Amino acid sequence: MNILVIDTATEACSVALEVNEQVFHRFEVCPQQHSQRILPMIDEVLKEAKVTLQDLDYLAFGRGPGSFTGVRIATGVLQGLALGTGHKVVGISTLAAMAQQAYEQNRSEQVTAAIDARMSEVYFGQYKLEQNVMTLIGVEQVVPPEEGAELLTNCPKMTGVGTGWQAYPDLNAAAKIEVLADILYPNALYMLPLAKSLIANGQAVDVEEIQPVYLRDKVTWKKLPGRE
Repeated sequence: MNILVIDTATEACSVALEVNEQVFHRFEVCPQQHSQRILPMIDEVLKEAKVTLQDLDYLAFGRGPGSFTGVRIATGVLQGLALGTGHKVVGISTLAAMAQQAYEQNRSEQVTAAIDARMSEVYFGQYKLEQNVMTLIGVEQVVPPEEGAELLTNCPKMTGVGTGWQAYPDLNAAAKIEVLADILYPNALYMLPLAKSLIANGQAVDVEEIQPVYLRDKVTWKKLPGRE
């Protein structure tokens, strides 16, 4: 399976490409530069792998949650790539990507991901390991830190990832979760196993069906023509 994954949902910008079981990737923390960096990064990994977009089988993207602008950038770029190639696509949770990284780097099997959502809220999701991929427990949501702390009160031992823990120390006031300070942002590299799992389960769709995930309702984005 040859697949390209992109993510621009947070301060980080990343690309991962798997071709013939070889992986090529880029990751940069570059706030407000995603629109300038994402296409060159895609070009770099394609050239490194000596393939073109037409050689791929699937495309994937970080579908949020994250910054509204960042999620829209990845969505728009993926639309362009998919419309030009006809490839099926999958959207990957940015929270799940960080949980996946915690498993692959730290062998954490119970993970709470929290991204600073600004306005005194966090994007919040809890995950557990199932068949080598991190799987959502309950729902992803945007909550005040104190509400997130309540959700953690009776949880089993968990690992924490994301910017939310540093931004809102009260989130961890009662639970005493072990926070991995080196996993702050989603990385497309760790979206690869999640994307392959979704594809294997028949969840790849035509580009017209993709939806970004903001979690906050009060936001609009430009859909493809005829899809308003």
